[in-house]
Amino acid sequence: MDNRVIIPLDLEYSAAIDMASNFDPSHCRLKIGSQLFTSSGPKIIKELDSKGFEIFLDLKFHDIPNTVYEAVRTAADLGVWMINVHASGGKKMLEASKNALIGYNEPPLLIAVTLLTSLSEDSLEEIGLNNLSEQVLRLAKLSHECELDGVVCASSDTAIIKQEFGEEFITVTPGIRPDQSNLNDQSRVSTPSEAIKNGSDFLVIGRPITESDDPAGALKDIYKQIL
Repeated sequence: MDNRVIIPLDLEYSAAIDMASNFDPSHCRLKIGSQLFTSSGPKIIKELDSKGFEIFLDLKFHDIPNTVYEAVRTAADLGVWMINVHASGGKKMLEASKNALIGYNEPPLLIAVTLLTSLSEDSLEEIGLNNLSEQVLRLAKLSHECELDGVVCASSDTAIIKQEFGEEFITVTPGIRPDQSNLNDQSRVSTPSEAIKNGSDFLVIGRPITESDDPAGALKDIYKQIL
């Protein structure tokens, strides 16, 4: 079994610890987002790190450059594996986030969110933008120019991003739903096998695993689709 699946723990503290006990750290990484971090703080990172898990701290920093600089340094001090920011924060903010990691012997990976996979063409128009694919590519280009490690993007955007910016530019893909799974609040989705075929490096898969009666078995079933 490879280690390409990132499982979000959108739970409260004790439930997150219980859920993590289902998994082998060599088979998945864990994502701590706003819900869990807001309720539990840094202690959840320390607890999961002590169990051997690499942590993607998914707080999507988006603020003035100095604030993001300090937030990224604080996150790096927690020893997480990956941090993200919003690419739409602009060049100065992205550069500040990159500069925040100078001096670390083993800095976390730094990636930027292009457009949330819950957004459709219609919802993009509601905020005064159009052409979703062009917006994603523009934000990926900006992230690459600012020397970030990669981006969060939909599986459908991965192939062109890899083509434009190279195989080493990491693509992290949410909105992954095994066949017949509920779409929940996602708009642009793909199956695990489609995402791997498109070139996604890491797949973020939450509810199809965490809401399963057998989370460990659900993870194994997903790997059967991508190996």
